[in-house]
Amino acid sequence: MNFELSEENIQVREMIRGFIKKEVLPNVNYYEENRLFPKEIFKNMGKIGIFGACFPEKFGGSEMGFLNLTIIAEEISKAHPSLGYAFNMQAMTCPFTILNWGTDEQINKYVPDLIKANKIGMFALTESGGGSDPAGSMKTTARLVGDEYVLSGSKTWITFANEADVGVLFAKTDLNAGHQGISAFIVETNRPGFTAKPIEISSLGYMTRSCEVFLEDYRIPKENLLGKEGEGFKIAMNALDYGRLTVASRLVGIAQGCIDESLKYCNERVVSGKSIGEYQMIQHLIADMVVDTDAARLLSYRSGYLKDKGEAATRQSSYAKYFASEVAVKVTRSALEIFGGNGISDEYPIMKYVNYANMLHFGEGSANIQRILIANDALGVKNANRHHIKRRFSLNSDISKEAVK
Repeated sequence: MNFELSEENIQVREMIRGFIKKEVLPNVNYYEENRLFPKEIFKNMGKIGIFGACFPEKFGGSEMGFLNLTIIAEEISKAHPSLGYAFNMQAMTCPFTILNWGTDEQINKYVPDLIKANKIGMFALTESGGGSDPAGSMKTTARLVGDEYVLSGSKTWITFANEADVGVLFAKTDLNAGHQGISAFIVETNRPGFTAKPIEISSLGYMTRSCEVFLEDYRIPKENLLGKEGEGFKIAMNALDYGRLTVASRLVGIAQGCIDESLKYCNERVVSGKSIGEYQMIQHLIADMVVDTDAARLLSYRSGYLKDKGEAATRQSSYAKYFASEVAVKVTRSALEIFGGNGISDEYPIMKYVNYANMLHFGEGSANIQRILIANDALGVKNANRHHIKRRFSLNSDISKEAVK
């Protein structure tokens, strides 16, 4: 078994680092300070094939593959965690779900614009009071009236909803069928009856927002049904499988960002005549941070590698997301110990990493939910891979030559 990145993987990583240096770092603070959505940054990410890494060329994809996507998501999230949300909305949970489950017409209409970031996407599953059981407690409904579905209800914690053009949204088409009564829909936000209200989260900044979504007599053509009626729960679980891949990688990026900042600080900060990196207690923290993060990275890489092979990897994605979320929280906490009071100042990015690690600890399934999934799988209660479906489209090449020029 080879744990080394290929020359192509390294080439992609260097391309992304160059992009970050040129396009992200000089501009991201402007968007953050002015509370502006970084659509131009996302468009530039789309232009070089970042969001299309796992999509066929015929739909505008760059065909770099899932392993390369994990590398890219880590690097972008290390540079600025807020930008990492786009890997779900513009790559995995929104357009990739349409790619897997949509009709040819739906795919051609929505996917190319989403992965180029010409349109902004969202994924609307969670509802207030739903917690970790968004499907079982779902109250949003969809009724077929003539040639239209009429949707009513609300969603919460929906990333990018205030900026989104299109999204995948879940509602109950049969109130008495439990999970089997849930269906998935492609929604367009410019239609009457759709409202998005940002949730105030000052600790995460105001560049990208999570929102409440309200649907009041919201109507879409029946052709906007994604998959079949009653397949919504299966579609959602399949989507979260791919979402966990990028969330795990984003958490690894956050942890690595804290390590990089901590190493620099340890060599610069002098106490009692020597750098704090020479003190054994600090060295113990650094050692744990480095090893834990590398282990989380390898779990993420394995999930991407298996997905590139077309194998069921829900189990491995759950491992990666669970462990990476625990590691990121632990590593950011250790970084705060190293920085002391300086860690909470705006001079350093440590608190930004802390806040995003805590937020992503819950995204795509909290640590406790992952424990349940993993334990039930190990005990033989429920096979973690039971929602796996064979992907409709395979990639023709391992990497896009154009993307790494």
